[in-house]
Amino acid sequence: MQEKKDEAEKQSAAPCLWDNPKKAEAILKELKYWTNLLEKWTAIKKRRDDLEELSGMVSEENEAEHAELVKEAEDLEKTFQKAHIELVLNGPYDKNDAILILSSGTGGVDAQDWTEMLLRMYLRFAEKQGFKTALTEKTVAAEAGIKSATVEVKGLMAYGYLKSEHGVHRLVRLSPFNAKSLRQTSFALVEVLPVIEEHEGVEIDPKDLRVDTFRSSGAGGQHVNKTDSAVRITHIPTGIAVACQNERSQIQNRARAMAILKAKLARKLQEEQKEKIGELKGDYKEAAWGNQIRSYVFQPYTMVKDHRTKAETSQIQEVMDGDLDLFIEAYLLQSKTSNP
Repeated sequence: MQEKKDEAEKQSAAPCLWDNPKKAEAILKELKYWTNLLEKWTAIKKRRDDLEELSGMVSEENEAEHAELVKEAEDLEKTFQKAHIELVLNGPYDKNDAILILSSGTGGVDAQDWTEMLLRMYLRFAEKQGFKTALTEKTVAAEAGIKSATVEVKGLMAYGYLKSEHGVHRLVRLSPFNAKSLRQTSFALVEVLPVIEEHEGVEIDPKDLRVDTFRSSGAGGQHVNKTDSAVRITHIPTGIAVACQNERSQIQNRARAMAILKAKLARKLQEEQKEKIGELKGDYKEAAWGNQIRSYVFQPYTMVKDHRTKAETSQIQEVMDGDLDLFIEAYLLQSKTSNP
C-alpha cells in the first residue's frame, strides 16, 4: 500500500500533470484511494497491537474487563472484515464511477412498482456510502412504478461495490394492485456498468453508430415537451442501444448516452474475454429472466436471500433502506475465492 501511495504521489507531483485533465483526475483519485486505505490499515494494526498488549494484562476472572476486551476484539474483527473487502476490489474498473440501469420485467404493474422500489434502495445505499447520484433517464409507467431508469453513481469504488448487484432481482409479495391481494412474483433487471474514461482503452468508430433524436416524454416543462432533445445511440455491430432524455440539451444527452454505450461495450468485451480463457466459474449466469440472483420475500414471511452466495437476512426493511453490506461483502469474498 505504501509503495502504491508513493507511486501515485510521484505521478501527482509531475509538472505536466494537468496537461491531460482526465488523466490527472484519475491519478489524484488513485492517490486518495491508497492514502485512505493506508491510514485505515495503519489504524487497524495499532488497535490490534493495543488489544494484544491489553489481553496479557486482563484476567478472565475479572469478568467486566474481560467482557470489554471481548467486545473490543469483536468490533475490531468487523472493522478488519470491512477493510479487507476493499483489498478484494482490485479489478480494472473497480475504482470507477458506476452506471445503474434498472428495467422492469415479468410481473406487469407489480414489476414496474418493484423496479421503482429497487431504484429507491440503490439511491439510499449510495447516500449511505457518500456517493453522489444523478438520474439520467426515467420512464414512468402508466399505472404505477417505472419501466426503466438509469442512474450515474459517482464515488471512489462505486463500481467495485455495486457490481455484485448485476442480475435479475425477484420479488414475492401480496400484490397491492390485485383486488384479491393474491401472492405475486415479479422481476426486475439491474445492470451495473463502469464509467469508462477515454484513456481506458475502449474505442468506438463513429461509422459504427446510428444516432436518432426524438422528443422527450413525461413531465419536464415546456422545453422537454417541445424539442427533440432526447438521443438514442445504436452500436450497429453489436446491436447495443442506449437512450438519454433527462438533460435539457441534445448535446448533453448525447454525451451521457455515449458514456453509457462505452460502459456497455466494455462489459461485453470483458465477458467475451472471460469466456475465451475459461474464467467463468461457479453459479454465475448472464442476467436473464428466470435466472434471479436474489429473492426478496415480503409474504408469508420476510427474507432476502442471495442465490449465489447463500447470504440471507430476515431484516428486509433494512435492506430496502439501502443496507446491502451483507450481500456485497459475501459476493466479493466469494469472487476472490473462485478467482484468486
